Amino acid sequence: MRRREEGGSLVRGRALFSRREFLRLGGAGVAGAALLGVAGCGGGGEQGGPVQLVFSHGPEQSGVLREQLDAFNRRHEGEIRVEWREMPAQTEQYFDRLRTQFQAGGGDIDTISGDVIWPAQFAANGWIVDLSDRFPESEREKFLDGPINSNVYEGAIYGVPWFTDAGMLYYRKDLLQKSGYSEPPRTWDELKEMALRVKQDSGTKFGFVFQGANYEGGVVNGLEYIWTHGGDVLDPEDPTKVIIDSPESVAGLKTERSMVEEGVAPEAVVNYAEMESHTAFLNGDAVFMRNWPYVFGLFGQFPVKPEQVDVAPLPVDREGRQSTSSLGGWNLFINAASEDEADAAWTLIEYLAAPEQQKQRALEGGYLPTLEELYEDQEILDKVPVIALGKEAIRNTRPRPVSPYYSDMSLRMAEQFNASLKGEVSPEEAVGTLREELQNIVEQGS
Repeated sequence: MRRREEGGSLVRGRALFSRREFLRLGGAGVAGAALLGVAGCGGGGEQGGPVQLVFSHGPEQSGVLREQLDAFNRRHEGEIRVEWREMPAQTEQYFDRLRTQFQAGGGDIDTISGDVIWPAQFAANGWIVDLSDRFPESEREKFLDGPINSNVYEGAIYGVPWFTDAGMLYYRKDLLQKSGYSEPPRTWDELKEMALRVKQDSGTKFGFVFQGANYEGGVVNGLEYIWTHGGDVLDPEDPTKVIIDSPESVAGLKTERSMVEEGVAPEAVVNYAEMESHTAFLNGDAVFMRNWPYVFGLFGQFPVKPEQVDVAPLPVDREGRQSTSSLGGWNLFINAASEDEADAAWTLIEYLAAPEQQKQRALEGGYLPTLEELYEDQEILDKVPVIALGKEAIRNTRPRPVSPYYSDMSLRMAEQFNASLKGEVSPEEAVGTLREELQNIVEQGS
């Protein structure tokens, strides 16, 4: 069994027994057996040795994470030793593996990296630790609002933002200038007008590319069209109430569909994910593109050069509305089954989320930091151009619907947003179907 550290309670001031007893009395089978005597075994050090931590994250090509974990082990030699458990690169596979371990009693992972869409579901099931006592408001206010909000569920905070992501509008500034445009579009109508004119003037194949396929990226894009028209999915005051069937949501999906109907985007965009979008844009086949900041790391592999490109916030439906894009990125959690390792797990989180480590990840790996202060760091602004160019977009992100049932809701939204984009259903039909389907998901889960 793992060695229990003094002060290593699951959540300060809260007993773990009720959750374990609930699972045992509920006849949870393997889950109950694991919690009562199996899940805590096999990952700890010998009595008197360092606390053995397991940290889960997907593969990382930059090498920065390995370097930082090695430095952490040297700093805490004899006290804490962390092992990196490499998880699948595909987010859905990573999620499924974690869920399987949680449902079987928690597994032996202590500190978890996780997608920004996971906290509500993990928290509602009691799978991760409430960090409210460890992560007070005075510390939270140092982070960007969007990443912090993604970790809040029912007034408590369950994760620490690690790195972030934001949807951005990329555009060929050289082509816009040749057609007489000195600024990027501020509204969707301006984008359509500019895209068609620049496409004609320059002979560029497409005006605009984005992610329209039937998957999570299609959900993200559909939500951005809805948000930038003033719509929403869940009632901000009552997240159990679905409000997607509004005129604003209909208008958003109509704008998305109009990109194809009016020849601004290719018909194939209904099957585009990130790769198809960036390939078209960086090969010089598109004037505008909606995508994530990672695209800046691809220059040099394609014909289009970084000096030909600029980024801007996503357009809105009318002047005066604040641009909003979908929050991406990853957070850090503590496994609720890691009662004995909670303090050591928190020490690792504090280290990974600290300014020094976030800055290194930005400079060497191109990861966008979650700390406000680093957006004023001149070295980062000089060496990671997308941060300087996209600061406004990064600061104006919002999380996807925060719900413990988001994974099921996302599947329905992916289907209907894609059907609407293809013209198989009208925007009105899409949001009407979604209102019923999403409300049923919420009610059945409650």
